[in-house]
Amino acid sequence: MTTMSTNIFSPIKNDLLMLDVNLKKMVGARNPILYAAAEHLFTAGGKRIRPAIVLLIAISTTKTSNIEPEHRRLAEITEIIHTASLVHDDIIDECQIRRGINTVHNTFNTKVAILAGDFLFAQSSWYLANLNNLEVVKTISKVITDFAEGEVRQGITKFKTNISLNDYIEKSFYKTASLMAASCKSASILSHTNKNLQRDFYLYGKHLGLAFQIIDDILDIIGSKESLGKPAGSDLKNGNLTAPLIFALEESPELYYFINREFQNKEDINQAIIIIKQTNGIQKAKDLAQEHIQASLQALKNKNYCFANNTLKLISNYIINRLN
Repeated sequence: MTTMSTNIFSPIKNDLLMLDVNLKKMVGARNPILYAAAEHLFTAGGKRIRPAIVLLIAISTTKTSNIEPEHRRLAEITEIIHTASLVHDDIIDECQIRRGINTVHNTFNTKVAILAGDFLFAQSSWYLANLNNLEVVKTISKVITDFAEGEVRQGITKFKTNISLNDYIEKSFYKTASLMAASCKSASILSHTNKNLQRDFYLYGKHLGLAFQIIDDILDIIGSKESLGKPAGSDLKNGNLTAPLIFALEESPELYYFINREFQNKEDINQAIIIIKQTNGIQKAKDLAQEHIQASLQALKNKNYCFANNTLKLISNYIINRLN
């Protein structure tokens, strides 16, 4: 975690440490290879933003301001589902590095990675069912369907220069925002809140997730390998046309040349990044992310003040500040 995110999450620092311990217990596969593959991912860490948000909503919505065991389990399930999606993402996108370490399929092999991802999805489903809350099961299980929808949409639009901003936002919802929205709503459901509050937390998670994805896509253009934990320009190389590029195309038609030949020459990616940086594409993408941040904050506008709610607002600001 960055220093900034560590400071934001300091009130739940011990809860997140407990989560890390429990994650490794929960993937207790009998097969040593499968266990090693799953543990490999959790050892790499990550920002843990998704489970942190679940825990903070738990504090915000329970009458005693305590995190109940069901909320802790939901936070763990959320991180397992997220991690499973990354395993499959890396295979599809042929990524060699994730979070600064070799990806699962690169460390083991593709078959093991696919099985590890499937195993994590299966484990999450098992623990989800054992929450004994049908509404939460319905809400979270929809996310796994959304992941598949997002991957299919991304696959059929690779290097397609006619992708619209709406197509991009829809794909980003399926791949990123769906899990955040569903986990926020589910945390609220477990606290037995009313439907209006559940809807507000869903909207908070949805817009936060969209902003998060847009910022990720900007960082793919302007970030370094060290800061990203993977090579810059990975999305471009894989033909995933993201917000900065979609906006840049409006100003620099020369980018079509590189996309149409699928960045096949060695310097194509670097040339495309230089052109994108010379346009307003990055700023327009940042403005779009800011709109979603404002929408996430609007969803929390009428919530009673407590440190957890304040931290949820700080998370919204932290996501935009990842660019600084």
